[in-house]
Formats: sequence, C-alpha cells, structure tokens
Amino acid sequence: MAEKYWYCVRHHTVEGPDGCAPIDRLGPYATHDEAARALEKVEERNREWDEDPNWNDEQLED
Repeated sequence: MAEKYWYCVRHHTVEGPDGCAPIDRLGPYATHDEAARALEKVEERNREWDEDPNWNDEQLED
C-alpha cells in the first residue's frame, strides 16, 4: 500500500497517517512534497474559483 501524507493546518507540518485529528488536516496527498505545498494549492484553487465566471457569489444574491 502506498504511503499517504497530510498537511496539518494546526502545526503547519506534513504528517503521516497517525497525525492530528482529520479536522486539522488537508489531504491525503500521494507525496510529502505535495502535502508540503497544500496551502499553496488551496490559494491557487481559491483564485481560480474567484475568477471563474460560472462560480460567482453575486449570482446567489439575485
């Protein structure tokens, strides 16, 4: 079975399966490096969604 990794938003560290509670973690990720850049990926996705014309909060107000 392949190793999996999580990013702990509480401790700002990469963890294995025996890390913190799931509520404090992002993942799982396939590699340590992917988990280490989890917050960067979140920022990228948020930016993409903010710029997506099909995903617009203003439409919800109509």
